[in-house]
Amino acid sequence: MKTKEIRQKFIDYFASKGHQPLASSPLVPGNDPTLLFTNAGMVQFKEVFLGTEKRPYLRAVTSQRCVRAGGKHNDLENVGYTARHHTFFEMLGNFSFGDYFKRDAIKFAWELLTVHYGLPAEKLWTTVYATDDEAFDIWTNEIGVPKDRCVRIGDKPGGRKYESDNFWQMADTGPCGPCSEIFYDHGPGVEGGPPGSPDAEGDRYIEIWNLVFMQFNRDEAGTMHPLPKPSVDTGMGLERLTAVLQHVTSNYEIDLFQSLVKAAARETNTKDLTSASLRVIADHIRACAFLVCDGVIPGNEGRGYVLRRIARRAMRHGYKLGQKKPFFYKIVADLVAEMGEAFPELKREQARVTATLEQEEKRFGETLENGMAMLDTALAGNAKRLDGETAFKLYDTYGFPVDLTADIGRERGFDIDMEAFDKAMSAQQERSRAASKFKGGTQLDYKGAKTAFKGYESLSEEGRVVALYKEGSVVDRLEAGDTGIVVLDKTPFYAESGGQVGDRGELSKGGTCLTLFDVQDTQKIQPDVFGHYGTVKTGELKVGDAVAAQVDMDKRSRTVRHHSATHLMHKALREVLGTHVQQKGSLVDEDKTRFDFSHNAPMTGEQIRRVETIVNSEILKNESTNARVMPIDDAQKLGAMMLFGEKYGDEVRVLDIGSSRELCGGTHVARTGDIGPFRIVAEGGVAAGVRRVEAITGTVALAYGAQESQRLARVADALKAQPQEVEAKLAQVMETVKALEKEVARLKGKMAASQGDDLAGSAIEVKGAKILAAKLEGADVKTLRDTLDQLKNKLGSSAIVLAAADGDKVSLIAGVSADLTGKVKAGELVNFVATQVGGKGGGRPDMAQAGGTNAAGLPAALESVKGWVEQRL
Repeated sequence: MKTKEIRQKFIDYFASKGHQPLASSPLVPGNDPTLLFTNAGMVQFKEVFLGTEKRPYLRAVTSQRCVRAGGKHNDLENVGYTARHHTFFEMLGNFSFGDYFKRDAIKFAWELLTVHYGLPAEKLWTTVYATDDEAFDIWTNEIGVPKDRCVRIGDKPGGRKYESDNFWQMADTGPCGPCSEIFYDHGPGVEGGPPGSPDAEGDRYIEIWNLVFMQFNRDEAGTMHPLPKPSVDTGMGLERLTAVLQHVTSNYEIDLFQSLVKAAARETNTKDLTSASLRVIADHIRACAFLVCDGVIPGNEGRGYVLRRIARRAMRHGYKLGQKKPFFYKIVADLVAEMGEAFPELKREQARVTATLEQEEKRFGETLENGMAMLDTALAGNAKRLDGETAFKLYDTYGFPVDLTADIGRERGFDIDMEAFDKAMSAQQERSRAASKFKGGTQLDYKGAKTAFKGYESLSEEGRVVALYKEGSVVDRLEAGDTGIVVLDKTPFYAESGGQVGDRGELSKGGTCLTLFDVQDTQKIQPDVFGHYGTVKTGELKVGDAVAAQVDMDKRSRTVRHHSATHLMHKALREVLGTHVQQKGSLVDEDKTRFDFSHNAPMTGEQIRRVETIVNSEILKNESTNARVMPIDDAQKLGAMMLFGEKYGDEVRVLDIGSSRELCGGTHVARTGDIGPFRIVAEGGVAAGVRRVEAITGTVALAYGAQESQRLARVADALKAQPQEVEAKLAQVMETVKALEKEVARLKGKMAASQGDDLAGSAIEVKGAKILAAKLEGADVKTLRDTLDQLKNKLGSSAIVLAAADGDKVSLIAGVSADLTGKVKAGELVNFVATQVGGKGGGRPDMAQAGGTNAAGLPAALESVKGWVEQRL
C-alpha cells in the first residue's frame, strides 16, 4: 500500500464514521502567536477545545502537515541519522468535540488498524495512564488485548503528579487528560523492549498512535475539574504507520522517502542510496517547500531563520556529497509529484517555492566554500574545540547558522565555545541597538487610563496632560528646553502603527505666558496609550494642564494619501503578480509609501505600468472610503484581507477603499480621488523572496513629475535636440561610442603586439626556460592578457609576469607554458607577486590574475620573480 493510499484510507474510514474531512491548516498557525509552527493535528482546533469557538460539526478528520524544528520541539540535529526523526511530518488525526469519548475512540482505532489496514492484533501493544481504569478495561475486556500487553504508565520519577508520557495537557492550566498509546512490535530481530520497560527506547516497539482523552480542566491550584463535554484528540504519524504497513523499520525506507532520496541522489550524483546526507536532503525538502508554500521566507529571525537553517543544512549536505552547484531547489518538482495531489496548494505554488529556494541556495552557495575553508583552517591540527569568535564569523559573514556549525562538529568530533559565541552575538546586538533610533516608550512606567484617539474625525482636540516623562522617568513638569514625552487623556495625534508613522504637530497652553510643546513624533508606549515625543519651546507643562493639540495638517494629509494608496497598490500587486503576494512590511510617511511583499522575481517595466494603471483608475473613480469596526468573525465573512499570521483582537477595523477591503487602523482619505496621481518610483529586492516597491502620490508625485521634465530638458539641451527627439538622438550617440570603443580596442591590440615584440628580447634564460617580468605603461587588463598571449607564443618554454599601474591600483597577470606547470604554477607565481603589492590572486596553472593597492612596491616585486621561478626549475 502506497503512502498516499494509506493517508486516503484513514480519511475515508473516519468520514464513514461521521467525521468531517478537513484540509490541513498552514504551517504558520493563524491568529496564534504562542506557536512558531503548527506541530500537531489539534492546533487548528485549539479554540474549539478551549470552548471559545464553535464549529458546525462535532467530529473531524485531518492529515495535518507539521514542523518540529524550533523551540520546544526541535529534532533538527537528529534528522537523517535516526529512523524516525523528521523536521516535517504528517499527523493523521480524528477528533471529537464533546461527542464520543474513550470507548468509541479506542474501537475506531482498533478496527482501522486490524481490519482496514490488516495489522495482526498480536503485534499491537497498548498503554494507558496508571490510574485510567476505564481505558484499561476497554482495551482488555472489550477489545481483547491481553493484560500483559496493555501497560500502565505512571508519573515520571521525581516529577509532579500527572507528569507522564501518558497524560496530556495543553498548558499548565486548562484542558488535559490521560492518553492511550498504541505500539507495533517489529519482532525479535530488532533491539528494544516493550513500552514501560528499561530498554523501551529501542526500535522494536514503535509508537504509532496516541489517543488523547481530554477529560479535565486543571485550575491554577492544580485541581482537576471534570469537563462537562469530554473530547478526543488523536495523532498518528503517517510516516511511522507507512513504515509498519510497508514492512520496513525506517521511515526513510517508505516509498515517499525513497522517491525523494533517489531525486537527491540524482541531483548530487551520489551512487550510495544509504547515505545519511541523502536522507537529510529528502527530509528537508519537504519542510522547506511547505514552509515557503505557507508564506515563510528565509530570513535571520523567527520562522524565516528556522527555514534558512533547515535549507542551509540540506545545501551543506549536498556540498558534503561533492555537489558544489545549486541542486536543492530542483527536487521541488519530485516532491510535488509525490504530495501535490494530497496538498494542491503545493502544486499551485510550485514555481514560487522553487524560485525562493533557488535564490536562497545561490545566496548561500556564494559563501559556503569560503566558510568551509575558514572552518578547516580553524580546526587545523585536529582541534576538538572551535573558538566562539570563528563560529560567530561563520554566522555573521558566511551565513552559517550556529546549528549548522554544530552539526558539522558532531560529524567531525569538535564542539563550539558557545559562551564566546554568545558574547560576540550580544556585542553585535548591542551595537545594533545603539545604532538604531531610540524610542524608549516601551520602558516607561505608566499605570493610567487609555488614550482616547480622536484623529479619525479631527486634527485638533482639547486634551488634558495625564503623565509626563523626562529621560525615561516620571516627572511633574517639563520646562522650556526640556525634551520629553507627554501623555494626554485624548488626542488627535496618530501613534505609529501598521506601517504608518506617527503624527507631528504642537501642544499649546494659553494664559499670560503661552506654552508651546513641539511634537516631533507620536508612539504607543502601551497598546492603547499614546506618547507625544518632543521639546518644550516656551513656558512649561504640568500634569493636569489642559492643552490644545494640533496635528501638522500638511504632513498628515500627505501621509494619508500614501497610506490610502498602499491599500490600492497591494490589491493591484496581487492582481498583476498573483495571489501569493503577501505584505511583509511597510513604511508610510509624508514622502512615500514603502511596501515589502512576497515575490520571487523583479517586476518588469510592463508589470509596474499595469499596477500604476490599476491604482490610478481606482483613484479616478473617486469613490468614498468606508471604515467600520466589527467582530473579527464578521470581517472574515466579508472577505477582508488579513495579514498572514497576525494576531487580531475580537473587534477589528475594516477599511473599504476602492475595490480593496482590508483590516487597518490607520488614517485615510475620504474619497479615492483625494489621493491624487500615483507613481511607482523604485522596485528592488530586500531579501530572498521579498521585493520592495516605493511609490508616491499627490503633491509629491506632481513635484517628481516636474523634476523628471526638467531632467529631460537638460538632457535634450546636452544632445542639442528637442525633448521628443531625445531617444533617436541618444541612439545615434551610442552607435558612435560603440564605433570608437572598437577603434580603441583595435589600437590597444596593436600596441600589445608591438610591446610584445619589444619585451621578448628582454627575457632572461634560466635552465632552458625564459623568465620575463615587466610593467606595461597605460595598459588595461585586456591589454595585459593579449600581450601575455603574444609573449607566450614568441618565447615558448617560459614563465611571464606582466603588470600595469593606475595610481595606487596594480593589475597583474602571470603565464606559464604547459611544459613548466609541473614545477611552476601561474596561480602561485602571481600570488607571490601580489602579496608584495598589497593584494592577492589566483587562477589556473597556466594563467592567473591578481590585483594590489601598493604601486610603490611593484618594481621590487617584479625584480623578485627571477629568483622565485629559478628555485622551482
